Amino acid sequence: MTGDNLAELGYFVLLGGVILGYFLISNRHALAKLFQFGMLWGVIFVGVVALAGLWDDLERRVVPRQAVFASEGRIEVPVNRDGHFYLTLEVGDTPIRFVIDTGATDVVLSRDDAERLGFDMSTLGFAGEARTANGRVRTARVELENVGVGDLRDSTLPAYVNEGEMDTSLLGMAYLKRFEKVEISKKTMVLKR
Repeated sequence: MTGDNLAELGYFVLLGGVILGYFLISNRHALAKLFQFGMLWGVIFVGVVALAGLWDDLERRVVPRQAVFASEGRIEVPVNRDGHFYLTLEVGDTPIRFVIDTGATDVVLSRDDAERLGFDMSTLGFAGEARTANGRVRTARVELENVGVGDLRDSTLPAYVNEGEMDTSLLGMAYLKRFEKVEISKKTMVLKR
């Protein structure tokens, strides 16, 4: 710490002491009440710090995440609050979050995800067409490499880039068919090879 920083710290400590002293003197008739409020705020502060420190553990228990059991060839995907199943796959080293759609035939990337993976939208050949809930959109076929979760990976996966607007990339049957078994319950989807 330099001399200037030490001087600034001293100034703020002195200023804080003066403000605290004034506050205590002006409220000396209610010091017991003031002490109670100070203790209450101290407990709240400690509680917030403890909650922040434990947040990752709490979040894992309250909001379950996908789990990979590579030795068993199994992926467990919990249902999201919105009722959909989302699976985050690594495409190369880039994590891409997909909504799983058993009614969709193909794997479809949003424009944003395609750009994150390094595809240049201006050079893609949007020669295909897909029918969606929002009407017809043009698509471009691409090849994804080294796709998977943990040790459960595929060397290649054909996909399409949607020229229209999509919030989340779509994981259709082209990926799900790579699994021997797909089980869906109210809370979990299990993909097993």
